[in-house]
Amino acid sequence: MPLILGSAHRHGVPEEDVRHAVEHHVDSLDVGEGMTMVIGPDRTAALIEVGVVAMYGGWCVVHAMRPARTKFLRR
Repeated sequence: MPLILGSAHRHGVPEEDVRHAVEHHVDSLDVGEGMTMVIGPDRTAALIEVGVVAMYGGWCVVHAMRPARTKFLRR
């Protein structure tokens, strides 16, 4: 499980929802500059977006927001 940095809490998504979304993700997109946007359900099954980057020798969550924005959902 990736390390969740303080910046991931900017939009008020609880750590438990971030972890659930990452563990049960349904899609991921390379958005450039080393960031991957992971799309997955929170604990209520609402899709959220979680931004992860490689750092500190592993993956770190730097962004989490609900609901997932349309531009990150494949059609």
